Amino acid sequence: MYKVYGDYNSGNCYKVKLMLNLLGIAYEWQAIDILKGETQTPEFLAKNPNGKVPVLELEDGTCLWESNAILNFLADGSRYLPSEPRLRTQVLQWQFFEQYSHEPYVAVARFIQFYLDMPEERREEHAGCLKRGYKALDVMEQQLQRTSFLVGETFSIADVALYAYTHVAHQGGFDLEGYPGINAWLARVAGQEGYVGMLG
Repeated sequence: MYKVYGDYNSGNCYKVKLMLNLLGIAYEWQAIDILKGETQTPEFLAKNPNGKVPVLELEDGTCLWESNAILNFLADGSRYLPSEPRLRTQVLQWQFFEQYSHEPYVAVARFIQFYLDMPEERREEHAGCLKRGYKALDVMEQQLQRTSFLVGETFSIADVALYAYTHVAHQGGFDLEGYPGINAWLARVAGQEGYVGMLG
């Protein structure tokens, strides 16, 4: 059985949890408290020397890390990862967008506000994250005004990757009221068979 080391409130960890549930794969969840430094213990660093969650431990003890890499591993050969080269590349395109243009701002704003309760010394950083995060949301909105999912009309791991932090963006101070395409997409993702919530 797979074992997932993760923080229940982490969007990156939620990606893995959601994917496993969508695929109907049994797994064991090992809760890790990042605020208590549990990712920096020798035992954890032996599994991921980068000291971050999530980590997916396979039956043979092999450990995989980086949430989007884990999504690609889990979805390989399934309907959630297209085999056609152009579509598969578009999935990767959105995953890279999530890691470079979305997560550093939407997730960090949420971390500052939701995890840390907005300390005074990080308010300026939070404001910068909101500005850049809205830019990423604008890019998503443009696509989701045209298609039901991020890669055409088929739900894929591109949607899993970006759903994770977008659906809790309000916890970082983002207002999604002006994003009808994103809101309709959030509802479509939540309606997928096998869907489970972040704390579900």
